[in-house]
Amino acid sequence: MKILRHGPLGHEKPALLHTDGTVRDLSAHLPDMTPAALSPSGLAALARLDLDSLPVVELGRLAVPWSGMRKFIAIGLNYADHAAESNMPIPKEPIVFMKTLDCAVGCNHDVVLPQGSVKSDWEVELGVVIGSRARYVSEADALQHVAGYCTVNDLSEREYQLERGGQWDKGKGCDTFGPIGPWLVTADEVGDPQQLSMWLDVNGQRRQSGSTKTMVFGVAQLVSYLSRFMTLEPGDLITTGTPPGVGMGMKPSPVYLKPGDVMELGIEKLGQQKQTVYAWDPVRIDA
Repeated sequence: MKILRHGPLGHEKPALLHTDGTVRDLSAHLPDMTPAALSPSGLAALARLDLDSLPVVELGRLAVPWSGMRKFIAIGLNYADHAAESNMPIPKEPIVFMKTLDCAVGCNHDVVLPQGSVKSDWEVELGVVIGSRARYVSEADALQHVAGYCTVNDLSEREYQLERGGQWDKGKGCDTFGPIGPWLVTADEVGDPQQLSMWLDVNGQRRQSGSTKTMVFGVAQLVSYLSRFMTLEPGDLITTGTPPGVGMGMKPSPVYLKPGDVMELGIEKLGQQKQTVYAWDPVRIDA
């Protein structure tokens, strides 16, 4: 299933993307796509619905595909070639940091640069959405706790992240720096999460091209690892690192986002995103 939420800010409705390309309304069955709806029993109930009998609706503004996210967890330097372009060693254990919930926006939301930012960067990443509580789970059982997957753009302000002391979080959690979607694709439809191609263009030029098969730590490893340090709850999101081609690593000198730039990105089976970059504008953040 391809699960989505759409509509005006504060009035989003849950829906499914039918195999015929139509959007089918779920609001008669669910008030919202909550974490409970992403549980095994919740997804099983959705799978039993006759999509042909659900109302066809016009697709509105795309929001984050589910509501009620409690944690937005991110993994750094999880592709060896990205670590190399960043002049950093391949990590021996996953590098874990948090993105703020406020940075999570729909897939086509405007990206608004922080005030004075000159080093904002792009990162296409595989997102992993938890469907059932995970504590100290084994790698063998880890994928049983995954509801599905999504495309994420893990935007980063490199000066804030790397040059201003402390942890990475303050360069990662800026408003609009976490576009998600267009939909959440359930795990059964995706299959092996380590066999997905991914790409990102800036102003029509290919910047990133990679595959999840080159991750240092795969999805099962990450879910198991994180469950040793925190309880993973339904609706939690793990964004799993980016392949090479970020602006910071470009030669002979880095290239960063500026107002007017357009990013387009996608992951095999998970859909595409498109964002336009704007200078600081709180009105656009809250649109």
